[in-house]
Amino acid sequence: MVTGMAGGALAADPIKIGIPVGLSGANSVVAPSVVQSAELAAEEINAAGGILGRQIELVVADDASGAQGAQRAFDSLVFQDKVDVLISMETSAARNAGLPIVNRGKVPYIYTSFYEGKSCSPWMYVNAWVPEQQVAPIVDHFMKEFGAKTFYLVGSDYAFGRGMLEFTRSYVEANGGTVLGEEYLPMDGSDWTAIISKLKAANPDALITSTAGGAPNVTLTKQLRAAGVTIPYGNLAVDEGTAATMGADAEGIFIAASYLTSIDSPENKAFLAAMEKKFGADLKTPNDLSVPQYEAIYLYKAAVEKAGSTDPEAVIKALGEVSVQGPRGHIQMNKQRHTPLTMYLGQVRADGSVDVIATFENVDPGDQCPQLAN
Repeated sequence: MVTGMAGGALAADPIKIGIPVGLSGANSVVAPSVVQSAELAAEEINAAGGILGRQIELVVADDASGAQGAQRAFDSLVFQDKVDVLISMETSAARNAGLPIVNRGKVPYIYTSFYEGKSCSPWMYVNAWVPEQQVAPIVDHFMKEFGAKTFYLVGSDYAFGRGMLEFTRSYVEANGGTVLGEEYLPMDGSDWTAIISKLKAANPDALITSTAGGAPNVTLTKQLRAAGVTIPYGNLAVDEGTAATMGADAEGIFIAASYLTSIDSPENKAFLAAMEKKFGADLKTPNDLSVPQYEAIYLYKAAVEKAGSTDPEAVIKALGEVSVQGPRGHIQMNKQRHTPLTMYLGQVRADGSVDVIATFENVDPGDQCPQLAN
């Protein structure tokens, strides 16, 4: 475990923010950018006087991107470090393993990762996208622009991969399309050869994938390119930062995201400038997994200030009532503990940057946790 503080000397009674994140395993490609975003938010808040006059201390724990590591990380953060809140993106396997510990410890938890939806806890809020916000832009574009009628689905074999593709299959079929095949590889798998052979034999009009982010995205895309797969390719799990690490292999991939570095707003420009100033040559590309982390720390600040304390029950009540204007725009977790979001359909260029094809304002997350509706 790595502990540290951001910005100046610790107050006698700091507010501890626990960050369980996959510094090793599948998420290790993107986790450093998540930590950087958290460090900037903490530094800015501490420089402005903290939260209710108290400084922020970040406590980072490696969850190894999976269930077993998450159990250790969550248990340590909640019961040993006694953090005031947990704020982080993680794999769905890690989140699912950590939630019972969150519920037992009664600690507020802001989950900042896009995911397969419908994960509900009285102690959790989500400020990232779900399938109801992400799948339609890609499928609709393939059907309209490429005349795609047949699809092939490939994913990592765990909650996110299967959940995203289950929704995708339903959406494709509801809109008159056909899914010719659906194949999965274990989260830590790296040899996609057999699946790519089945894909090529099926000869679909389009491919949609949903892997465990990071490393599986890199291996799958590299092998698809090497195998000469050139059909329209929509990736439900790649972020702008990971795309940048893929180099030319990522060129042409279609994504739908709530954050792109090209967003033209004062808040995003200020955020990018601050990140560049703080991290310089060490800056990891801000992306749709790291920016929600930055915004979530500000959401927690707003909730504590509204509640007047870090009391967990008071903070949980306030989290659905506060909002921030961040790099992604207006963010409020007021729809069954989830967030309406502006979504962007984009296509990756050879240098990893993304061309924005279409923008969809204020997309509702749909029915996620009706029992927890505000």
